[in-house]
Amino acid sequence: MTDYYSEKLSAEKLRKVYACAPPRVRQYLQAEIDFVLEHISEGDAVLELGCGYGRVLEPIARKAGFVCGVDTSFDSLRMATEKFKDTDRVHLAQTDAAAMGLADRRFDLVFCIQNGISAFHTDPFELVSESIRVTKKGGTVLFSSYFARFWPDRLDWFLTQSELGLVDELDPDKTAEGVIVCKDGFSAGTFTQVKFIQLMSHFNYPFHIQEIDQSSLFCVIKLV
Repeated sequence: MTDYYSEKLSAEKLRKVYACAPPRVRQYLQAEIDFVLEHISEGDAVLELGCGYGRVLEPIARKAGFVCGVDTSFDSLRMATEKFKDTDRVHLAQTDAAAMGLADRRFDLVFCIQNGISAFHTDPFELVSESIRVTKKGGTVLFSSYFARFWPDRLDWFLTQSELGLVDELDPDKTAEGVIVCKDGFSAGTFTQVKFIQLMSHFNYPFHIQEIDQSSLFCVIKLV
């Protein structure tokens, strides 16, 4: 399958997706960042899966001791490199989040927000397994998806993106509650609480599901 974020929605085009976000969506985006920040202690080593052009890494890097961002898009990472050219505390790597090749037990916190667990189109089991592998004992892994009540705002945001030519026209026959499908190949579902619980039944780690801002559903995994 085509890597949509590498070939069609990267770098400046991806930045415009967030620039056009309406107020309620901006609130949701900030709420996710705030939740991640609550799980970071000063000096922590932090990894973001799907970092894009560095939108989220910027506030994270102001608190963490060391930050690594991985993404499949070279163009987005090149844009992020320019953003962080004056610091040596941010490392960027072009790699698959489900097979990163990073050292075991390297990070205090690993996070993948804004529905990456669905939008990446990779095996969720492999994605969580790899995240756990690179997280220190006592560390935390965070995955988020959309909360059901946020659907009208999420749909409105995608309609705006389509109007601006950032993504193609939405496919009305396939776009329904929880699922976005565009005619140019973009698609993303939603990871519900039930799906998170089913996924985590394969792992022997404590976790809980937490709703944030009536817009996000976070799966919080503790590596005790």
